[in-house]
Amino acid sequence: QVQLVESGGGLVQAGGSLRVSCAASGRTFSSYRMGWFRQAPGKEREFVAVVNWSGGRTNYADSVKGRFTISRDNAKNTVYLQMNSLKPEDTAVYYCAAGQTAWTGSQEYEYWGQGTQVTVPS
Repeated sequence: QVQLVESGGGLVQAGGSLRVSCAASGRTFSSYRMGWFRQAPGKEREFVAVVNWSGGRTNYADSVKGRFTISRDNAKNTVYLQMNSLKPEDTAVYYCAAGQTAWTGSQEYEYWGQGTQVTVPS
């Protein structure tokens, strides 16, 4: 089993920055790819970013590319999402997810965290 716990969400003004974290635990954790997704009210859950723990490969949604950065700390079993130049449309619940062969599709992930709220007022 893989347990995922997000933290660091909050309210930030447009143009500001925020970093959310995802702490992971469980055996064979290093074999899992880690992704960030977000879901706004009334909308489907959408891909944000993903990182491969072993290879350091990353990918981003077009809507956040150049503003968000996913990173990892293998010693701490933690992944981060640094969010800069935040916009009101970034307002959503942000979820951390783990999957052995996952990339950008939500259906590819096996484990999910509880989510953390990020709010950017207009």
